[in-house]
Amino acid sequence: MHENVLLPIDLEHEASWSKALGEAQGLVAEGGTLHLLGIVPDIGSSMVATFLPRGFEIKALDNMKVALDSFAAAQVGEKIRVVTHVGHGHISETILKSAAEVGADLIVMASHKPDELRSFLISSQANSVVRHSPVSVLIVR
Repeated sequence: MHENVLLPIDLEHEASWSKALGEAQGLVAEGGTLHLLGIVPDIGSSMVATFLPRGFEIKALDNMKVALDSFAAAQVGEKIRVVTHVGHGHISETILKSAAEVGADLIVMASHKPDELRSFLISSQANSVVRHSPVSVLIVR
């Protein structure tokens, strides 16, 4: 069992949490905490930002927090302490940074079934987290 489990999720893609949430909940020790992480990707270019409404990123971060809190209330049982976090930036880097900030001793992530050619050519976010994480990572398929 683990004291601090980090579960990064994408609320727009149920596959990112449908199986992983149950696994993560089952691995939280009594008195431990499940940390749900939603990530707002960085826009990247300042040129792109000029086409977006003023305050777009701040509003996106606020909306993510509200959505995560609603998700936690609806999907996580009352037996587990849950804390929601919103990250901003490159996905795998944000997951690793958040894991360090919350003192996670386990990261649980969903991953697609690997496609040999695609996996060879394009590294997934989960692959990047696994390669660079100082704590254990559970990949749920």
